[in-house]
Amino acid sequence: MDSRAAPWPYADLDVAALRAGGHRPVPFREFVLKIHQRCNLACDYCYMYEHADQSWRERPRTMSDEVRDATLARIATHARTHDLSRVRIVLHGGEPLLYGPARLSSLVTAARSTLPCPVEFSMQTNGVLLTERTLAVLRTHGIAVGVSVDGTPAEHDRHRSFPSGKGSFGAVTRGLTLLQKPENQQVYGGLLCTVNASADPIACYQQLLEFAPPAIDLLLPHANWAAPPPEPVADWLIAVFDRWYGEKSPVRIRLFDDAIALVLGGAARGEQLGLSPSGVVVVESDGDIEQVDALKSAYPGACATGLNVLRDDFDPALDHPGIVARQIGRAALSDECLACPAVAFCGGGHYAHRYRPGAGFRNPSVYCADLQLFLRHVYDRVAADLNTLVGSSS
Repeated sequence: MDSRAAPWPYADLDVAALRAGGHRPVPFREFVLKIHQRCNLACDYCYMYEHADQSWRERPRTMSDEVRDATLARIATHARTHDLSRVRIVLHGGEPLLYGPARLSSLVTAARSTLPCPVEFSMQTNGVLLTERTLAVLRTHGIAVGVSVDGTPAEHDRHRSFPSGKGSFGAVTRGLTLLQKPENQQVYGGLLCTVNASADPIACYQQLLEFAPPAIDLLLPHANWAAPPPEPVADWLIAVFDRWYGEKSPVRIRLFDDAIALVLGGAARGEQLGLSPSGVVVVESDGDIEQVDALKSAYPGACATGLNVLRDDFDPALDHPGIVARQIGRAALSDECLACPAVAFCGGGHYAHRYRPGAGFRNPSVYCADLQLFLRHVYDRVAADLNTLVGSSS
C-alpha cells in the first residue's frame, strides 16, 4: 500500500476482527471511471481542483485504452465472483465529455462485450460540450446524463465559470435545451445543484425546474472540521423542501426522497443521509482504485487504497478500512452520534463531512446541526400528514 493510502485515520478499525465477528463486505455495484482528468470549467468550490488533494496533477489527462480494458476486465471478474445481476458504470472527470464521442462509444461497446451481466451507464457533466453529435452517441448507447447547474444565471456564473472568468450558464443552457428535445429525453438523467446558502433558495429551485429535469440532486458543499462550511444550510434546505413538498412536485429530489424514506423507517439511496452500506468504488485515469472521490476534500491521499487495476482485482479494496467503515453502519460512528436520537435518520451524515484532523472520520458531520434541524422539520411535516390521514379515515 503506497504512502497516499494514509491509514492513520482508520487506526481504530480492526478489519480482521470485524470479519471474525461476522462482517461480510458488500460487493461494489457502482464503478466511477475517471476517464478524463481535466476540466474545461474552473468552479471555485470544486473538491477535485480546489481542495486538499491535488493528485490530479500527477495523473494522465485521459484514461488510456490499457487502463480502460484492465478496468473492464476487473469489473467483469468482480461481477462473476459475486454473481452480480447488474452493475452501474459512471463516466466522470474532470469533464468526461472531453474524452470524445468516439472513445465513449468504444468504451461502452467494450464494456458490454466484456461484462457477464447488464451494465447501466451514466455520466455527470457540466453540460458545456453537449452537442447534437454527442447526444446521438449517448442516445445510441443509453448513457444517462446528469448536468451540473447551480441555480439562477447570476449564482451559477459566480461559481461555475470558464478559466477566463466568463460565466458558463449560457453554454450550459444551450446543452440542456438540446437534452430536453423529445428524442433526447430518454438519456436526460437530471440536474446536480450544489447548495449555496447565501442564494435565494426558491429562485434556485424555480430555475432548476425551468429545465424540466426528471430528477434533482442537491449536494451539500464538501466541507469538514478543518474546512467548515461558510454558513448554515438548514434554512435553505427547509425552504426548498417546503415548496417541493407543498406542491407535491413530480420531480424527484433525492435528498428529500431519502429524508422522507428514513423518517418512515426505510433506507436512503444516496450518501448524504442514512446508514446504507456503500457499494461505490472509483478508478482514476491511471488505474488507481480509490474510495469515493468526495474524500479529496479532506486531505491528500484520503481516497487512496494503494491498489491499481493494472495489477489488482477489486476484492482487496473491500478490506480497506475506509471502505469497510462505509459499510458497517453504526459501528463506524462516533459515540456522540450513537447517543443522538437523530442517528437513525442522518446516519452520521456524508462520510467526507465527518473528517477532523488527528481524529479521522469517527466524528459527527460538520453539518450536524443543520441535519438535525432539517430532518426534524421533515419528520414533523410527514408526521402531521400521517396524523391527518389517519384522522380522516377513522
